Formats: sequence, C-alpha cells, structure tokens
Amino acid sequence: MWFSFWRSRDRFTLDHLRYLTDQLAKVQIVNEVNKDFVIEALRSIAELITYGDQHDPSFFEFFMEKQVVAEFVRVLKLSRTVSIPLQLLQTVSIMIQNLRSEHAIYYMFSNEHMNYLITYSFDFRNEELLSYYISFLRAISGKLNKNTISLLVKTRNDEVVSFPLYVEAIRFAFHEENMIRTAVRTVTLNVYHVGDECVNRYITSAPHTEYFSNLVSFFRNQCMDLNRLVSETLKNPGPDSTSAIVAAVDEIEDNLYYFSDVISAGIPDVGRLITDSILMLLIFPMLLPSLRIVDTNDMQSGVVTSLYLLCCILRIVKIKDLANTIVAALFYPLETFTRFSRGKVNGYISDRGLTSVSQEPDDDNIAKCNAECLTVNVPQSSSSSGLDTESIMSEDNCSSSNLALREVLLAYVTKGDDVQVLGSLSVLATLLQTKELDESMLDRLGILPQRKQHKKQLLQALVGEASGEEQLFSSENSLMRDGSGCEPGVYLEKIKEQYGLSFLSSDFLMSPRVPRFQVLDALVSLFCRSNISAETLWDGGWLLRQLLPYSEAEFNIHHLELLQVSYKNSATALVKEVRGFWPDLLITVLCNEWRKCKRAMESSYPPKEPKCILFPSQMLSSEDIPEGSSFAAGEKMHEVVKVFVVLHQLQIFTLGRYLPEKPLIYPPGDLPANSRAQTSGLDVSGPKPGTEVSLVSAVPCRIAFERGKERHFCFLAISAGTSGWLVLAEELPLKKPYGVVRVAAPLAGCNN
Repeated sequence: MWFSFWRSRDRFTLDHLRYLTDQLAKVQIVNEVNKDFVIEALRSIAELITYGDQHDPSFFEFFMEKQVVAEFVRVLKLSRTVSIPLQLLQTVSIMIQNLRSEHAIYYMFSNEHMNYLITYSFDFRNEELLSYYISFLRAISGKLNKNTISLLVKTRNDEVVSFPLYVEAIRFAFHEENMIRTAVRTVTLNVYHVGDECVNRYITSAPHTEYFSNLVSFFRNQCMDLNRLVSETLKNPGPDSTSAIVAAVDEIEDNLYYFSDVISAGIPDVGRLITDSILMLLIFPMLLPSLRIVDTNDMQSGVVTSLYLLCCILRIVKIKDLANTIVAALFYPLETFTRFSRGKVNGYISDRGLTSVSQEPDDDNIAKCNAECLTVNVPQSSSSSGLDTESIMSEDNCSSSNLALREVLLAYVTKGDDVQVLGSLSVLATLLQTKELDESMLDRLGILPQRKQHKKQLLQALVGEASGEEQLFSSENSLMRDGSGCEPGVYLEKIKEQYGLSFLSSDFLMSPRVPRFQVLDALVSLFCRSNISAETLWDGGWLLRQLLPYSEAEFNIHHLELLQVSYKNSATALVKEVRGFWPDLLITVLCNEWRKCKRAMESSYPPKEPKCILFPSQMLSSEDIPEGSSFAAGEKMHEVVKVFVVLHQLQIFTLGRYLPEKPLIYPPGDLPANSRAQTSGLDVSGPKPGTEVSLVSAVPCRIAFERGKERHFCFLAISAGTSGWLVLAEELPLKKPYGVVRVAAPLAGCNN
C-alpha cells in the first residue's frame, strides 16, 4: 500500500485529495514504519485544501464531507512518535492561515476539534513542538472576530465559562524564550481587540485577572535586572555591558508597548487592573523609594534606573489615572514610600528600592497592603520661592525624609551629579509632554508653560468663573487657592482611598506660584554650575524655553545676575581656547553648534532621550587631558563652545530679543584694528605669489627641491577680519626680515 502512494499523480486534483484521505483513513497505528507516509499525507492535504480554497470550492466541500479534521484528531491519538504532532500542528496552522473563505474558517473552528487540539496534552519538553503549538494558537487568533470567537468559547447562561485558546496561551506568557512570549502577546491582543463583551468579562474576572498582575511582576523583574546591569556598568564599564543594557532597555520598552497595546483595545477594567498593578508592584514600593538622596560616594544606580523607568512608563503607557496618580505621588514625602517599600507588597520585600528580589504574586498580600494606611506629618514649608538645597543634599539621609519627591527632583537639578541632573530634567520634560496629565497637575508642579497658563486664565475669565481682571492679571490663580477643589486634591484623595497612602501637609495648599519659582530657581542654579556637561545644560535650556516661551517677567534681578556671571565665565573659557590647540577650527565649531543649539531649543522634544541617562558620557577636565593630546584638547574645546552657545542664547532669550540663525562674529564696531595682514604689509585682498611680506613671527624652515640645494623658507599664518591664509614665503637674504610669497592656502575655519 505504501509504495502505491509514491506513484506519479496529478497532485492538484480532487482525485488526489480523495486518494490521500482514503489512505489516511486506513491507518490504524502510527509508528516508525509508516510515519513518513502519514507526515507526507498531512502536508499534501494542507497544500491541496489551500489550493482548493482559492481555485475550486469542491476541494473544501469534500474536506467537510469526509470530516478530515476529525481524521487528523484520530491520527494524533494513534501517534507514538513526536514527528506526527509536529506535522499535524504545522498542517492545521498552514490551513487556517491561508484559508480565505469565512465558510471554511467556520467549519475549521466548529465541532470542538480546534479546542481539542488546543487542550491536547502535548509533550512540551520538546522545544520544537512547543514552537509549533504556539504558532498554531497564533494562527487561530489571527482569524478571530465577533462571529468566529463564539465557536471557541463555552457559555452558560450567556456568560463565557471556558476559553481554551486564551487560557492555554497565557500559560506560556512568561516563557524564557522571547519568541514564544511575543507570539503569546499576539494571541492575547487578537483576543482583546475582538471587542466581545462576554469574552471581556471573562478575561477580567478571577482568576484570569492574575495575568495582568503577573505581567507587571515579570516587568518588575526586568527592571531589577536592568538596575543590576547599570550598577555593574558604573563600576566596570565596557562594550559588553553597554550592549547588555541596550538589550535590556529594548525588552523593557517592548513590555511597555505591549501594555499600551492592551489598553488601546478599550477594555475599561483592563486599564484599571494594569494601573493598580503598576502602582502597587512597581511605582510605590520600588521606583519612588529609589529616588533617595544618599551620600555622593554611592553609585546611584537605583536613582538612575528609577528616573529612566518613570520617564519610560509615562511616555509609553497612556493611562490618565496612572499619569495623574504618579504626579500626585510626587507631593508625598520620600519617607511615605520608604515605609511602603519596607512592607511586604505582593510578595515583595524591600528596604532599598530596586536592589531587592521579587517573588510570585500573592493576592492576600495585596489585600493586606491595601488595608494599611500610612500617615506622615509633613512640616509646613516656607513660602519662599527658593529651595534649601544645602540641607536637602546633606550627608544625613534622615534629614531628607520629609522632603516631597518633587523637591527631591529639584534638589538633584541643583546639587546632583551630571547623570542625576539629566535624569531629573528628563522626568520634568516627560511630564511636560504627557498629554494624559491635567494642566492643574502641571501647574502644581510648577512646570505648566506660560502660554498655557495665560490660555487657561483667559478661558476662566471668559466663562465667568471669577472676575476677568482677577483671573487674567492677578499674580495668584484664585481657582487653585483651595487645594481640596483642584485635580491634584482629587488624586491625593484617590491614593488615600484606593492604595492606603495619606499624609498631612500644608505644603499642598500653598500658592501655585511657589513651585513655579522653585523650578525656575533650580534651572537658573543649573546654568551656574561648572561641573555639568554641555549636553545636560542643553536639556535644561530646552525646559526653560518651554516654560517661558515669551521671556516675560518671571526672571528676577537675582536670576539675571546669576545668568550674566555664568555667561561671562563661559566667555572667558572660550577666549582661552583661542590660545589652545584648535584656534583655527574655533569659529567653524561655534557656528555649527549655534545652529544645532538653536534647533534643539526650538524643538518640540528635548535634545536627548531618557535612555541616554543609562549611558553617561564622561566630561573632560584639564586634568584628564594628556600633555600633547590634540584629540582630547579638541573634545574640551568642543565642550567649552557648547556651554558658551547655550548660555549666550539664554542671554538673548532673557533680554527678549530674536535669536539669529548665525552667531554675530566680529561685529563691525569690534573688529581688531591691528590684524596680522596689516603687520605683514598685505591688503585685505590677501597674499598673492610674488607679494613681499614681513616675516615677523614666522616659522623658519629649509626645503630642498633638489639634492644638495636647500632654500630658506618661512611659514606664516596671517588674517584680515574673518579671512585667513597659511603662507609659504621665501626669505630675501638682502632684505631681512622680509620674504616673497611663493604659495598661499586658505586657513581652516576662515571665510576666504
């Protein structure tokens, strides 16, 4: 019988399909002897059914009439070798993926055959078999819609009580193989986006809701792995560790984009479940406590990772309640979350943020944590606009426990190292760009852009919420005077009721202008620091331009004085570079960086992505430059130029002037009267061959154009205004110190 199978036949005919099914029906056992025939028969039937679906409906009619799917199931039960399940899963997957007829899909999903295959006890110790099984589930999910999904669920009293496709898929949601996890996510997204209300109720009911908390737990573990990588990289930097961080960051962002895709399906309860899990398992017990102020000798890996993760979550996961709750939490003192993290939250014990280990979720612990309410008395803050940064950054960690997290972020801007500054600025910039945040929350943080403030006050005046003059021109926003009636107050109350966290503070009832002054003070203080990289200062400049786009009178005299001093210091450092290694490229670099800085300041997005804080660049100081190293000197010159450019542009901005496209180099009134061209006896047209020049300050040399015939020449760099040349002149023996120009070339960085 088996040899007749291999006879030459016209493959794409109904007769051939009939022959294959007849031969398959005669199989009573599958073993090593006939397994090759069974595998080839399964493969060929899939090929014929796919062909018939697109060319001849009679193929699939025969397929249904003979109940070939049931024959597949029978063969699977008879199988004693792993190769048959492999081929069967591949065969069914190919058929489902390539069938175009809805009628054919309905048949494939009916009669419980698919559910039988889904729940069949395959030996998943075989990795290849598991891969085929997951591909099979993904193929089924790709054909789901509101009509077909009903064929794969079991209902009782119009409620779904069983959905094998979903239940079996999420069993492998946290498999160690990334490709399997990705395929499972595709299956779940295909289910969520069907939009069937009964199915939605099923997946958001116990015990299936555990999937979402487990997702966040898995994500939390990835966050802790990232923190370990960052900590090790700070101690032992290298290309391998950097590539490992890049891979970990990609994984984390992929997870967050999956959360975002799940939320976009529009299932309200799912958004709530993810929000609660992120807050209770990650934000409150880990990320916020890690924003601690510690001794400067600490590597600060926890702070760096937490700042990045906060940015990442706010930027990718688009949930209004999540974003506003995170911002409301920034008004809490650090001690609140330090105590929270020391408690056991969902099986997680921590007293140092991201440095702890995770365990499996425990619903009892969640309930216990929710029942606990932490109350912290916060001293009344000063009504002054400034921050007491000296006490904030003191070595005594306990002294900072009552600081609000918002103030901790600003303290890092004023006193933190370069990475901490960039991380804090990234968080503030991310909050500023988060569309899900209410404007009142941004106003309370002190980062609501001035144009939005004016727009809001004008709108309030127009709708008659208060006197127009009082609203539009008052220095106090009367709507925000009562903290209990504003959006932040609503979310603070929500945190207390839902998550068991509360605190007593009069700080929240202060004028919203106070936090705005604090932010402005911190940014101005940043530009006065000499130990911060130029790229970080550019981020600070971008944030300042966003807050004050019209350069109006929120700068006080003290601010302007500080910025002026800082600008003069940067100008002095730039002048020193004229005598450095690269004076010929100074103007070129200055013009290039001016355009880049202007473009960065006026962009809708900050100059650097948040992930850059995980890969800090090393600043060069004079001690770092080996004597005679032109490369290191060039890097230092580049850094000095970038600092000067951003401070110069801020000077123009604070004066309310238009920022030109190019820097004003050598204005007419400032041209030096005594140029090198004049002292050399040249006119402004430049040196020409044969022109006589003075060789004062020239560099002598000897050149031999022929063997034994040396001639005396001199190299001379001369300039006239913004033009410059490098001249090779031959000495005049009878008229020293003069010579004749033989060759002239443009000087780098000059306009010729």
